[in-house]
Amino acid sequence: MPRPTRCRRICAEPAYDSFRPDGIDSGGEVVMTLDEYEAIRLIDLQHATQEQCAAQMGVSRTTVTEIYEAARYKLADSLVHGKRLLISGGHYCLCDGASPTCRRKECRRAAVSAESSFILRKEADSMRIAVTYENGMIFQHFGHTEQFKLYDVQDGKVVSTQVVDTNGQGHGALAGFLTDAQVEVLLCGGIGGGAQMALAEAGIQLYGGVSGEADAAVEAFLAGKLAYNPDVHCDHHDHGHGEHHCGENKHGCAGHGGCHG
Repeated sequence: MPRPTRCRRICAEPAYDSFRPDGIDSGGEVVMTLDEYEAIRLIDLQHATQEQCAAQMGVSRTTVTEIYEAARYKLADSLVHGKRLLISGGHYCLCDGASPTCRRKECRRAAVSAESSFILRKEADSMRIAVTYENGMIFQHFGHTEQFKLYDVQDGKVVSTQVVDTNGQGHGALAGFLTDAQVEVLLCGGIGGGAQMALAEAGIQLYGGVSGEADAAVEAFLAGKLAYNPDVHCDHHDHGHGEHHCGENKHGCAGHGGCHG
């Protein structure tokens, strides 16, 4: 059974939600959703980049592009064809100011710490955890992982799992892949600073420097006993020396000071 669309974060509901042509009304109507309105507000009014808009709304860059293009088409349809424009509906939630990417000061009056926010999510009814995956084990280089194993958790217990291919995506693009998969927590071995930043902007909690069996690591996480490295990093990248899976045990990169190949 497919999971529902991930909630898009918006700063506030619009003060004006209906616009009618001052002249000949075609009688038609265009409905713009609140997440589409938010994309217009952030990109066209506040001059945010699509990357910044994605971070603020808690979705991937690809999703923001789709939302923004749909919103611009509806706006043009209303202007050109004299249709009434309504702003209503959509799959959204209001920003509580907890996101470090929040671009609106008013949202911060209800802000809570990132850790408290995560605890609330963790104790909620359900969550999805992803693990870099290879042959039952945690693959040790995030940017080169070919598969993730996804764990759906309900009431603190794993209720279903699936292994998904990354289709050759790497590094920063994988953050968008995980966002589209509605992942909230990632367990992995080594991971670079750029990928960590992309995950943080997407609101995905990172537990790096983890090794061993994937299933056992998830059970340890749910029990509050996961051994991980909060300062994990992997600073070795391929520079014409052939394929190198940074972070594999033979290179000693699982959050212990980076790779030194």
